[in-house]
Amino acid sequence: MASQFAKDMLGNDASGHDWWHVHRVTELSKRIAEDEGADVFICTLAALLHDIADEKLNESEELGLKKVKDWLQLQSVEGDTIIHVMEIISTMSFKGGSRPPMTTLEGKVVQDADRLDAIGAIGIARTFAYSGAKGSIMHDPNVKPRTNINQTNYREKKATPINHFYEKLFKLKDLMNTKTARTIAEERHQFMEEYLQRFHLEWNGDK
Repeated sequence: MASQFAKDMLGNDASGHDWWHVHRVTELSKRIAEDEGADVFICTLAALLHDIADEKLNESEELGLKKVKDWLQLQSVEGDTIIHVMEIISTMSFKGGSRPPMTTLEGKVVQDADRLDAIGAIGIARTFAYSGAKGSIMHDPNVKPRTNINQTNYREKKATPINHFYEKLFKLKDLMNTKTARTIAEERHQFMEEYLQRFHLEWNGDK
């Protein structure tokens, strides 16, 4: 049921937040939950629903969260489960990296899975997909990566996908909550570093 709900809501998204992103985050959540001893059901449900409420895909974050909560109640999900899932999806977003840490192991697991899908080969593809969907140019050497990003100014100014690596993606490896995610993140982080090195060489005509 939750899978179909996610497909219905996100199936046509072209910004990197589509059903297949949800599917990958869900599979990673299951893997990490099993390794870390978290509640697999809670992690799976939160992962399947996590982007339906995303403020980038709704008129507001509040309306998105209401959409998810209403659906959970319609499915007669237990009250404690609804509270836990809603807490996870309402607090797991990066938003400049200034958010407080997750309070439950399940929240840490789903947040890690979502962040892992933002790095590595898939993360690179999603970065350019999102920027293309928003009409951003690929790279401008005259536009420097922003510093001191917080929840307020995170989306105030259009950023190039290349700057996004420095503003967010390269920070994610050190923000992983679980040992399992940190291990996966190391390799994905290295791949992004190698990609950016090659990108700049080709951009400058050195390769």
